Amino acid sequence: QVQLVESGGGLVQPGGSLRLSCEVSGFSMENFAIAWFRQVPGKEREAVSCISIREGATTYTDSVRGRFTISKDNAKNTVFLQMNRLAPEDTAVYMCAARFRFCALNDNHDYWGQGTQVTVSS
Repeated sequence: QVQLVESGGGLVQPGGSLRLSCEVSGFSMENFAIAWFRQVPGKEREAVSCISIREGATTYTDSVRGRFTISKDNAKNTVFLQMNRLAPEDTAVYMCAARFRFCALNDNHDYWGQGTQVTVSS
């Protein structure tokens, strides 16, 4: 059974940091790309970042480049999203998703997690 399970969300003050984890089970990440998305109620889902597992290539949406870092641990079948200098506009449900082989910052992904809430507020 394919599962993507996110963890690490929570409440953080502006300027703070969080690290999200996406643990993949039911398949090996090796031939996939794992992306992070975020969604605010009433708004469209936004692709945030992606990493292709075999090549290690990464991509970011403009609003997070330089603040967020995506990484992977192949042995743990886990992808991380380190989020620094968080701002209130980063508040959203963050979810990870998998698609075959190469990154794409769009909704065309085969497997999705349920999401973890990130709230940035003082």
